[in-house]
Amino acid sequence: MATFLYRLGRFAFRRRHLVTLLWVALLAVAGAGAATAPAATSSSFSMPGTEAQKAFDLLEERFPGGSADGATARVVFKAPDGQKMTDPANKARVDKAVADLRAGSDQIANVTDPYAAQAVSRDGATAYIHVSYKVNGMELTDATRDALTETGEEARDGGLTVEIGGDALQAMPETGTGEIIGVVVAGIVLVITFGSLVAAGLPLLTAIIGVGIGVSSITALANVLDLGSTTGTLATMIGLAVGIDYALFIVSRYRAELAEGREPEDAAGRAVGTAGSAVVFAGLTVVIALVGLAVVNIPMLTKMGVAAAGTVGIAVLIALTFIPALLGYAGKRILGRKARKALAEGGNAAGAVAEAADAAKPNAGTRWARFVLRRPVTVLLVGVVGLGALAVPAASLEMGLPDDGAQPTSTTQRRAYDLLSDGFGPGFNGPLMVVVDGDKAAAAKAADTIKGLDGVAAVTPPTPNKAGDTAMITVVPKDRPSSTATEDLVHDIREKTGDDILVTGQTAMNIDFSQKMNDALLPYLALVVGLAFLLLMVVFRSVLVPLKAALGFLLSVVAALGAVVAVFQWGWLGSVFGVEQTGPIMSMMPIFMVGVVFGLAMDYEVFLVTRMREAYVHGERPGEAVVTGFRHGARVVTAAAVIMIAVFAGFIGASEQMVKMIGFGLAAAVLFDAFVVRMAIVPAVLALLGHKAWWLPRWLDRVLPNVDVEGEGLRKRLGDEGGRPGEPERELVRA
Repeated sequence: MATFLYRLGRFAFRRRHLVTLLWVALLAVAGAGAATAPAATSSSFSMPGTEAQKAFDLLEERFPGGSADGATARVVFKAPDGQKMTDPANKARVDKAVADLRAGSDQIANVTDPYAAQAVSRDGATAYIHVSYKVNGMELTDATRDALTETGEEARDGGLTVEIGGDALQAMPETGTGEIIGVVVAGIVLVITFGSLVAAGLPLLTAIIGVGIGVSSITALANVLDLGSTTGTLATMIGLAVGIDYALFIVSRYRAELAEGREPEDAAGRAVGTAGSAVVFAGLTVVIALVGLAVVNIPMLTKMGVAAAGTVGIAVLIALTFIPALLGYAGKRILGRKARKALAEGGNAAGAVAEAADAAKPNAGTRWARFVLRRPVTVLLVGVVGLGALAVPAASLEMGLPDDGAQPTSTTQRRAYDLLSDGFGPGFNGPLMVVVDGDKAAAAKAADTIKGLDGVAAVTPPTPNKAGDTAMITVVPKDRPSSTATEDLVHDIREKTGDDILVTGQTAMNIDFSQKMNDALLPYLALVVGLAFLLLMVVFRSVLVPLKAALGFLLSVVAALGAVVAVFQWGWLGSVFGVEQTGPIMSMMPIFMVGVVFGLAMDYEVFLVTRMREAYVHGERPGEAVVTGFRHGARVVTAAAVIMIAVFAGFIGASEQMVKMIGFGLAAAVLFDAFVVRMAIVPAVLALLGHKAWWLPRWLDRVLPNVDVEGEGLRKRLGDEGGRPGEPERELVRA
């Protein structure tokens, strides 16, 4: 592989005009596709095999035209102090709002009159209009949304409080300027790392181009592939992080090759042949982790994973081709000012670069590695115990999906949620829909059984279909939708009403989703870690190094989950991170973190330990190899981790609770994995294992393919170990 990538790097360097033109053209095509593609008309959410999905499908079949998947909205009115919604003036204003809604759009299926539907609170202070639509939230036109948001303007002028909730107002999550700040921080870190604006700009430029291609492609295909609104957000988050990191490693290795006196073209080939090999395998681990989300068998999650994996693939291809092409344009400006000055004075650029490289951070990495080698047991215990303490809150993990109660209090959805909770009870925001597959008598019996269950606030009379073979019952829980009491109620209804009684609705869907994620966690973990373990065995020619990598990852991801629980469930430092409503952790968070963080954690493992393996293969003792790995890789890995943390942390400012939680969780996981596991626990374990760390049974050594990630075979063919420099390179390129 190293030989092939060496040729690819030199080709891209020589044919930089062609390579650059191809990538720019690809960006233009993807951008044009995104600009001209029709807007996504659906972001349907289905969970094959769950009871909630079966009930939903039954409603579609037995209640044709009922728009079971249509968007809904609730327009909530609250009277001023001392008044009631039944007062003639206030009732007239609500009647006007009902009439305006009915005439506001042809996408509306039904608008209920709150006075006829008994949708007025007992104290008379609150009332609501329920609006159902013929299409789902993503298919609503702007005119329909405007008609909804403008509802009640006259009522507001009359002194009524009017707020709107429901999925009819759902929109793309707003991430604000957080991710821009993350990119700015990444730029600052790159400038400090390289001491050159050009060298710092290359990773940023190529990462943005890669994300642009990936997200534009997702936008262009969103309508055809039914992609949800968060798919592009995830691809942006992952694509930016890995795109900057992969380019960073190629540029850093290129500068190191220049420091050894290589010609620029040869240095580009060697950088792609060595660091590029690590990029390929690091990218493969991320892709495996993301595509493996298909194991959960939830189409939305599968599409998110595949789309993000495609963006990672683009980042890898850009690092292998576009970066060496741009290096050809950069010339001497890829070096820092000190190195360029040495060149201008006719000095040795290698000496200047080496002097700059040996300045502060590599020495700090070397000193740290030697400190760990002197006290491996102490460092190991401190690292494991520290992460173990952070992981303690994860034992109290409660999972669910956020509802409007998790929205910021500045949103009308959250204010509508609070008004309904105050006026009708917290469970009113998450009614359960019970579908009875039977006649009128079966429906009546089911309703009576449900009324006798704990946790039920109200049960509506059964509503039969035209054929009389199916009925719907609405059940209002006493507690809020995301509470454990409501979850217990759903289980009680299912256990005590028979197989012909199905529970669905948004709340039941969320509960089934959480259960499905729980059931899939272990198989998914086994698949992803198992495949990555085999991949790392091929890379490192070792059994214990991949095992140590996997165990370290598990420790860091559980610690990150503990931090998520402490902030988003317990509320610790919640105000710092903008958490306005604590509650259960998003049910996809554990499996999502396992997938994404495992792939990212293996990046650092591959880049750092590959250097150690390279030194060990060249005859250094295990301890010396660890020091060599840190001398060459610690500064770059540290910069990469800081960049990734900055990019992920930028999403903490998002308005959407799910995006905020993902950004925080990934930033914490990278922090723990890069600076505790890879920088402390890994060298401590390698120091204790010694030569055993690189042990591989002979029979397995014969079976596993030799991909030459260290570039050992490439060096022999290039004549690094004897022979005339220059000639082997030309022979290899012509081969």
